Amino acid sequence: MPDKVVPRKASTIVLARPASDAFEIFMTRRPREMRFLGGFFVFPGGSVKRADASPAMLERCQGLSPDEARSRLGDEMSAEDAMAHWVAAIRELYEEVGVLLCVGQDGGVAVGADTQERVAARRTALLSGDVGFAELLASEGLCCDVGSPVYFYHRTTPERYAMRFDTRFFLAPIPEGQVPLDVSEEVTESLWITPEEALLRAERGRMAVIPPTLATLRTLGELGTWEALCREFALRTL
Repeated sequence: MPDKVVPRKASTIVLARPASDAFEIFMTRRPREMRFLGGFFVFPGGSVKRADASPAMLERCQGLSPDEARSRLGDEMSAEDAMAHWVAAIRELYEEVGVLLCVGQDGGVAVGADTQERVAARRTALLSGDVGFAELLASEGLCCDVGSPVYFYHRTTPERYAMRFDTRFFLAPIPEGQVPLDVSEEVTESLWITPEEALLRAERGRMAVIPPTLATLRTLGELGTWEALCREFALRTL
């Protein structure tokens, strides 16, 4: 019998925005040629990296302490490793679709038009490894806004799969003035859609999704309105 595959730590983030009396969430489709979930609609996310828990990175976080992060995820991991899940969610969101959840070093709103243009241009350098995430933020006087994403769901890939992830799901309102990329290196299509419509498309075979995505859509779809979503998850609207 083959050895069990140890799941990789990962984070996924669901962006949300109000839409009339309802709300929409942001979904992306992965390129079909990708080995993992090629052609599927997902939420931005990926593996937690060692650098996400580095002292330099944790110094660039505001809005949540490592101890608070550990308390919310459970006591089975260190405070630093718990905080790394928030960092990974924010980093992956920026890498995949260009949205950066951040604040200034003084805690104020930091992404004006000039800053956003510079940060968008440096995204390629981050993807290529020419600059680290902590270094990029420090150069712009920015910090991860770890107080914005709210943790709400945990899923581990079943043991029968060859590729496994131990994933924490987060929810965050999209910052005012920021617009996700339509396509990128890891995205062939993106859309804002209500959870109800996404579920309908999935049921009719018009949108390929995996069980954790379906579970997330069902949970969010039960809330219906933006006000109910913000109240249920104590979202801090931006």
